[in-house]
Amino acid sequence: MRADEIMKKQQGEYSAQERRLVLDCAMQAGSILLKNGAEIFRVEETVARMCSHYGVESEKAFVLSNGIFLTAGNGDEPFYAKVQHIPVSGARLDRVTAVNQLSRQIVEGQFTPQEVKERLDEIERMPEKSVPVKLFASAVGSGCFCCMFGGSPADCAGAFLTGFLLYLYVLKLFTPHLSKIIGNIGGGALVTVLCLLLCRIGLGENMNYMIIGSIMPLVPGIPFTNGVRDIADGDYIAGSVRLLDAILVFVCIAAGVGLVITGYHGLTGGNDPFLAVSASEGAAMPFLAEAAVTTLAAAGGTVAFALLFGVLRQFYPYCGLIGGAGWLLYSLAEGPLSAAAATFLAAVLVMLLSRFFAVREKCPVTVFLISGIIPLVPGAGIYWAAYYMVTDQLAEAGDAGFAAVKAVAAIVLGIVCIFELPQGLFAPGRKK
Repeated sequence: MRADEIMKKQQGEYSAQERRLVLDCAMQAGSILLKNGAEIFRVEETVARMCSHYGVESEKAFVLSNGIFLTAGNGDEPFYAKVQHIPVSGARLDRVTAVNQLSRQIVEGQFTPQEVKERLDEIERMPEKSVPVKLFASAVGSGCFCCMFGGSPADCAGAFLTGFLLYLYVLKLFTPHLSKIIGNIGGGALVTVLCLLLCRIGLGENMNYMIIGSIMPLVPGIPFTNGVRDIADGDYIAGSVRLLDAILVFVCIAAGVGLVITGYHGLTGGNDPFLAVSASEGAAMPFLAEAAVTTLAAAGGTVAFALLFGVLRQFYPYCGLIGGAGWLLYSLAEGPLSAAAATFLAAVLVMLLSRFFAVREKCPVTVFLISGIIPLVPGAGIYWAAYYMVTDQLAEAGDAGFAAVKAVAAIVLGIVCIFELPQGLFAPGRKK
């Protein structure tokens, strides 16, 4: 810590203007975190850490999923109150990592309040990935997840193209112009129409697996994962809101897919071969070979989504390792155990690896967990429930829907169990 900063901190000589700047910086840091995919407890911790370091002891922050209330002041400190609404948006985990690193440097005494303000402004200006890179990542992720769920090479090629066009829709129409409900319904419908057309022209053998892989860029992994973590940390209101947001997205995607399949099913009388494969069937190959192929696909899809979530490039290998390891454990355990039990074990492994690499790389767990848990999120289960429902196979729809609910519960339980382990097991004296 600089000598002048040490003197100011010891003597409490920060002026009223400097204290206000500290609080403004704390609010800005919290806003960046919340807007870009951080958990509630991380926002509260960062705000408190910044204020405490600069001697603002009366700080009180109340954080919700889309807003921050920050107050300070007593007989010794000037009063301050600010409320900021933060719309729910996508993830930029590179910004979350940058603010997390900045808060560490602040505690180490490397910045004055004015320098913190300048650094926060730089973080807000961090450039996004280019549109072509995002489109390619969505395409690769869609193709990889199609393979992971059982698609043939032709299906994966069709899913690759569909994922590319879907994200073009997301970037150019959905995000700037449509509400979340209409946008996700439209996205599910667009994927279904594209997969149907590609199958008709010969670029794909089974529409079901193509759709399952292609809808993955729409799956709400961020609100789902953060909702679980917020509830585990006791932030029940924010966690419930985020989980409700994730459920709403799932329902809208299923509705979009279901609308198109209903119309197509009615036109063809339910006899089209592209819709004939069931959820239990897939590409035939030896078990070990299939496990190896799907594990590599899961790792590739995880890395593609890490790029879409704004994860820093140096963390891509860890994200791929976590996603692939989780899916491999699920694949090996699903035979001897039930699907829900296998999902629980895989979620435990994903969370363990996420905490390990977070400590090793000195960055938030969220960076690894959000990407690594994606292969386990039951996007396929949601699709099969919608498909069976619109094709009048109600018993199968109920089974698929219940299986998806059990998978969600297993993921929640796995994350919560490892989240509650003492930090000392991963790095004594350090908190992530």
